[in-house]
Amino acid sequence: MPARGATDDERDPNVNDRRFARALVTGASSGIGAAIAAELAARGTDLVLVARNEEKLQTLATELSAEHGIAVEVLPTDLTETGALRAVEERLRGTEAPVDLLVNNAGVGQVGRFEELDIDVAETQIALNVLAPLRLTHAALPNLRQAGGGVLNVSSIGANQPVPRMATYAATKAMLTSWTEALHEEMRGTPVHITVLAPGFTRTGFVGAAEAEGAAGHIPSFIWSDAAAVARAGVDGVTARRAVVTPGPIYRLSGAVSSATPSNVTRRVIGTVMRFTGD
Repeated sequence: MPARGATDDERDPNVNDRRFARALVTGASSGIGAAIAAELAARGTDLVLVARNEEKLQTLATELSAEHGIAVEVLPTDLTETGALRAVEERLRGTEAPVDLLVNNAGVGQVGRFEELDIDVAETQIALNVLAPLRLTHAALPNLRQAGGGVLNVSSIGANQPVPRMATYAATKAMLTSWTEALHEEMRGTPVHITVLAPGFTRTGFVGAAEAEGAAGHIPSFIWSDAAAVARAGVDGVTARRAVVTPGPIYRLSGAVSSATPSNVTRRVIGTVMRFTGD
């Protein structure tokens, strides 16, 4: 059995690649979410863009519509608010202009010792990184079954091991990855396919939002991935019905090493690195 993260899962040989008609992308205003939206638009997929920043969403919608001739719908939404989340669920259940690809990309991180962090922000991480994908996927499944659609969940290589100083973030991504892989198997033999994208360090606005600029400054430039390349790998993966996509040979190798190393060793090594980079 191959080590988790060592290679991308093989594509299902019994199905053909397809183009999605309409995708709903959360966290679409910047970073990997915006890159996924652009990649889908270039492939002729209409879009429903979800994020908190309405101005950025409108700008992106105008650009993608003009460049690719697609229809773009904008839903300015804070998915950590119950009422707003329910509204997006209803959009996914809608039968008019139905969505056949759901991209759960919205996420937030927090860096530091857990006891020193704002517990409300930690709770927000769980709401956005875990609860929102669960509820949105559940809402989308009836239409996805009808259309033969898919779900792309954006996780992280941080899901492969505990990450001291990013304990809650890594735990939410571990849950997202495990849950996605389980659903992938539950849906085997149905028209629905579910993929998890697990990128490594990617040049986005995430570092600033997590207030992790200090730690990021210690990371060598060759470790960083380009958001467009990560987005392309993710869209290729869900199109080919893969279960797991880990962009980049460095991160596939690190996944193999991590899975083959005792957890007490990886935990201590990562803890030491995070303490160093956090100074």
